[in-house]
Amino acid sequence: MRRLVGHGQVLALVLLLAAAVRAETPHRFALVVGNDEGGADTRPLRFARDDARKMHDLLLRLGGVASGDAKLLLDEDAEDFHRALAELESGIRAARARGERTALIVYYSGHAKDGSLRLGDSAVELEALKRRLSAAPADIRIAILDSCRSGALTRTKGARRAPAFAIDAGAQREARGLVILTSSSSDEDSQESDLLRASYFSHHLVSGLMGDADRSGDGQVTLFEAYSHAYVRTVADTADSSAGPQHPTFSYDLAGNGDLVLTDLRVRDEGLLVPATAPAGAYYFVDPRGAVVAELDKAADSERRVALAPGTYTVKRRLPDRLRIGVAEVRRGRTSVIDESLLRDAPFSDDPVKGAPPRERALRTAWTLGLTGGYHSFFDAPTRENLFLSTPLLGLEVGLHHYFRENWRWDFDVSLGSQRATLELPTLSGPGYRYSLLTVGTSLVAEWPLGRVAPFVGARLSYLVMVRDFEDASLPDQFYAVLTPGLVTGVHWRLLERLELTGRARVHYLLYNVDAKRSLGYWELGALLTYRL
Repeated sequence: MRRLVGHGQVLALVLLLAAAVRAETPHRFALVVGNDEGGADTRPLRFARDDARKMHDLLLRLGGVASGDAKLLLDEDAEDFHRALAELESGIRAARARGERTALIVYYSGHAKDGSLRLGDSAVELEALKRRLSAAPADIRIAILDSCRSGALTRTKGARRAPAFAIDAGAQREARGLVILTSSSSDEDSQESDLLRASYFSHHLVSGLMGDADRSGDGQVTLFEAYSHAYVRTVADTADSSAGPQHPTFSYDLAGNGDLVLTDLRVRDEGLLVPATAPAGAYYFVDPRGAVVAELDKAADSERRVALAPGTYTVKRRLPDRLRIGVAEVRRGRTSVIDESLLRDAPFSDDPVKGAPPRERALRTAWTLGLTGGYHSFFDAPTRENLFLSTPLLGLEVGLHHYFRENWRWDFDVSLGSQRATLELPTLSGPGYRYSLLTVGTSLVAEWPLGRVAPFVGARLSYLVMVRDFEDASLPDQFYAVLTPGLVTGVHWRLLERLELTGRARVHYLLYNVDAKRSLGYWELGALLTYRL
C-alpha cells in the first residue's frame, strides 16, 4: 500500500470521510488483544498489554462498547483469540436478528512476523484473519493492528487503499465493510517508547480518541480523524529514532457512507478543559506513574478538551527554556478547567515524565519436571570392567528456571541403575553379584536460547552410591559413596509450548581412596523429556 506521506493526503482523507452522514450508532462489539510474547525469534515487548488495557478502557468509556460486548485478552494464545472472536460473532448475529446495525472492532498489540500475528508460541495468520473479518456478520468491521510489519495486511489485494478511494457523498446508505489500520508499513518495525510507556502508534491513537484528534471540535472523533492524527504524530515522533520513521497504513473496503465515529466525548462529562485564554502549545497529561496518558495540541484562542478518566494528573507544557507544570484532578462526572495561574515554572530536570522503570525480568521463574534416561561409564577400562561397571540409568529431574537470573537453570536429579555381573579378580573369580548405582546431583547451567533450540553449559555436583550385592551370602556386600564435581553441557529443543527434549553430556572427577588414592573420571550421556509446570 502506498504510504500516506503527505499531510494533504491525510487532510483529504479526513475531509472526505468527515462528510459522511451521522447515521444510527451501531451496536458495537470489541475484541482487544495484547501480548508481550511473540514466541521463537522475538524479544518480549514491554507495553503491548498496557496498550490493550488502554484501548479496552477507552472503548468502554467513550467508544460505545458495553462491557458485556467487549473481550480483553492479555497474553492469551491463538485458540483463545478465535474462541473470543467466535463468541462476539454469535452476539453480532443475535443483534442483527433483532434488526440492529452492528460494528466489530478488533484491536491487537503485539508481535507480528512471517505474515502472522504472534500470540506467545501460537500465531494467527494475517490473511486468514482478513478473510474472517471480511466474512464477519457485522455491518462494519474495523481492524487495528499495532505490530511490526502489520502493513503487510493492507498491502495485499482485496482492499482499496487510501487516499485512492471514492466516497459516494450523495448516497445516504449506511456504511458497510471492512477498515484496516496498521501501525507500520509492510517493511517497518513498530516501536515502543519508555517515556510514553506505550507503542507510539497506540499512544497517539488513544490520545487522539480522547480529544486531541477532534479537530472539528464537535465532540466526536471519527475513525479517520483518529487515524490521521496517529499517522502524523507517529511519523513525527519516530523520525529521529534509530529504527527510522514508522508509517502507519490505512485501507478500507466500504460501501455507502455513514457513521464512523469511534469515540463520542460528549457521553462523559469528566475530563480536562484547556480554555481559549490559555497559552497555545502542546499540553501533556502525566499519570502518577510518570507516563504520558494523553496530549493536546492547542492553538491560540481555541478551547480544547481531553476526556481523561477520573484521577490526578500532572499537566506539563514545554517551553523553549523551561517547563510549566501543575496538578489537575479529574472528578467523576465533572470537567476541570486548567488554570494557567496555577502552573509553575520548572527546569527541565523536574520533568514529571519519568520513563519506564528498569526492565523487569521478562522471563518468569518456572519449574520443569522430567524423565531421564542415560548411560554411565568410567574412562579407565579396568575400573569400568572390574570395579565400577558401566551402567544404564533411569531417573527423575526437577528444574528451576530463571530464578537466579534469566536463562539460568538450577537442576536437581536422581538416577538409578543396576545390572548383574560376575566378579573376575586375579585372586577371586566366579561369584555373581548385582551392581547398583545411585546418583543424586544438582547442576547450575546457563542457556543461550536460539529460537526453539537452546545450548547450555554449567557446573555440577553429584553424590554417587555404588553397591555390590553378592549372591553368595558368605561374601560381604561392598559399598562406596563419594561426592564428585563435574561439568555438564548439551542442548534442549522445545517440542511444544510446555514440552522439551534435552540431550546432554556430563563429565566428573572421582577421588577413589580405598587402599590407595586414585584419580578417576567418568562420563554420562543422557536424554531428558521435561514438562514445564
